[in-house]
Amino acid sequence: MDTSASADDLARNANLVACQLSILTALGAGPVVDLRARISKAATLVYDINGEPLFWRSVIERTPDSYVDIAAHPALGSPLVAVSHGLAWTPDAFVEQARRALPKRAAASADEVRFVAYSFPKVAVQFLKDGAEVAMVELFTWSLVPERYDRAKDEPPGNFERWSYLDEQPARRRRANLRRYAERVEGLTEIAGRLEIRDRRFVDIDATSLFDWLRPRTDSRELHYSGRAGDHSTCYELRGQETNVWCVAASVQMVLDFYRYDYDQTRVASQLGLGTKANPSGLPYTRDGDTATALHVMSNNSLTTVMNTSPTFAQYRSEILANRPLVSFVPGHSRSVAGYTRTISPLFPSLNFNGLLVFDPWPPNAGVITRWENYDTQTYRRTFTAHVTLV
Repeated sequence: MDTSASADDLARNANLVACQLSILTALGAGPVVDLRARISKAATLVYDINGEPLFWRSVIERTPDSYVDIAAHPALGSPLVAVSHGLAWTPDAFVEQARRALPKRAAASADEVRFVAYSFPKVAVQFLKDGAEVAMVELFTWSLVPERYDRAKDEPPGNFERWSYLDEQPARRRRANLRRYAERVEGLTEIAGRLEIRDRRFVDIDATSLFDWLRPRTDSRELHYSGRAGDHSTCYELRGQETNVWCVAASVQMVLDFYRYDYDQTRVASQLGLGTKANPSGLPYTRDGDTATALHVMSNNSLTTVMNTSPTFAQYRSEILANRPLVSFVPGHSRSVAGYTRTISPLFPSLNFNGLLVFDPWPPNAGVITRWENYDTQTYRRTFTAHVTLV
């Protein structure tokens, strides 16, 4: 990709993302951002594993430990990919830490460094020499990412496996995303111009004027201890995965915690057959259903659990409206979903947004909360729902 074109695309898309986040905030459906701030100009380009630019990651100024992911490739379907909180993005420090994890010979020979979404949305640092990879180090675990595993054509990636978001995107999904991306860039460009949004800056918009102009419909919900959301704050807790392959155990632990079943992650991993901290293993795709079994058994059969192999945004929304969290599988990873937001503008469909509140157990021993993940940019492989069995 031409570097000058990439710089132009970044400047344009960062403005469009600032526009969309400003509007979502005005409608009460956006993440918590300081509207006096802007998206930092110091953006980090993150590549797909196939070498194509995928998205930029940029810090949100005046909003501690927050960053936004901005599409660099139209196959993502929208300029706004995700907004995350709870983790500081310090790329120079990450590169230095990853370099220290390399064998000395590999560190000395590398002449180029890239950030790579080796298993989207998980990121690694890739070291290259003369354009060829020397090594790849996963962020935060600082473990060497192994070469691609041999797997069947219809087999999804494993928990610590490289896979290409772009190469493995279904053709039908790609066509829809390319069309959606073009439509949203065109529509948001018009809206940003009318709002005079420039230089990546957020703007404080009067919600009344927005409703008169855009006529949006918006609704959101995050999990609470009961169905009454107005008398207490959001009731869900993030659990970082305690090894680089225990994302399923951490996701199940979060759901059990919500229902007040207090298990440590080692116990959940044991129930799932994921080994020990000293010798951990991931959950093979042939045993996806063990996730539902674990939720059922570890609640003493009090939770009725269901696996859905074709999750839709409507399903996520209906479960959250029923005040129930989900375990959500994407290729090579598992997270928990604890909220949603939806905005529909009949006059400006480019403003339409379906977002999920994702409690991601990666990076290990920390995790990150994504408020919001653009539903249209991700591939959702499985969901596991759990509801209290009534007698």
